[in-house]
Amino acid sequence: MNDLTNQSDDIVRAAGQSLSQQRAGGVHRRASSIGRGSAKLKLGHWMKKARNIVLAVGALWVAGLTIGAVIGGIGFAGVMALGIGTVVALAILGKYPKMKVPERADLNTENVRELVAKTELWLEMQRSRLPVPIAKSLTIIGSQLDELQPQLEETDQKHPTATEIRKLVGTDLPDMIEGFLKIPESLRYEERNGTTPVSTLENGLDVIGREIDSINRQLAQGSIDNLAIRHRYLDYKYSDGLDEGGGVPLPDFEQNKTKVI
Repeated sequence: MNDLTNQSDDIVRAAGQSLSQQRAGGVHRRASSIGRGSAKLKLGHWMKKARNIVLAVGALWVAGLTIGAVIGGIGFAGVMALGIGTVVALAILGKYPKMKVPERADLNTENVRELVAKTELWLEMQRSRLPVPIAKSLTIIGSQLDELQPQLEETDQKHPTATEIRKLVGTDLPDMIEGFLKIPESLRYEERNGTTPVSTLENGLDVIGREIDSINRQLAQGSIDNLAIRHRYLDYKYSDGLDEGGGVPLPDFEQNKTKVI
């Protein structure tokens, strides 16, 4: 009877764990990078590892061959020693140094150009602890951050938009994730005031995503306007001209230029 009771308890616990996993979206699989920024950081880390391995193994074999040339050969034992040394170097340098994952405090950086990649990498480290629907929302935000990154290269660090990005990406977004992770898993789907913590986080991420998209459009507007002005200028110069009235004023692109014959 005791055995049957224990088996029943085990079945109930297993069912409870399975239900919890399914409610959270199932068991997580190791996923790819959230965005190009984090992928670039990881690629740079692995490139440094590969360089260290090549240098270490190359130095090992050059040293072995040099010694062999001096003493007239290293023999079978020497070749075996070099082989073992190569394997050890590959094992150690392939594992170390480990990639430095940004801490929460590292996201409080003044450099918005570095902030995007660091935030993407930080989000990746949290993704496995989140329900699958939330992880998918993070992937969407990663794509939006990828679109934002090139425009930040020409953004003044003191511009109000840069300040807004630092607050949104470096503070508000990670604060929401951390706040959710502090909630016990058993309470994340418990409804209160017509919503659940999971739904609240999803809605919050949607708001952040829309705000990132808005900033993206604001930064791109100048380039869009310049392209429209250039188009109208070329149309005016090389076609029959524009109709009178309205339109975007045309700058004098030929002013102070010397005509080349």
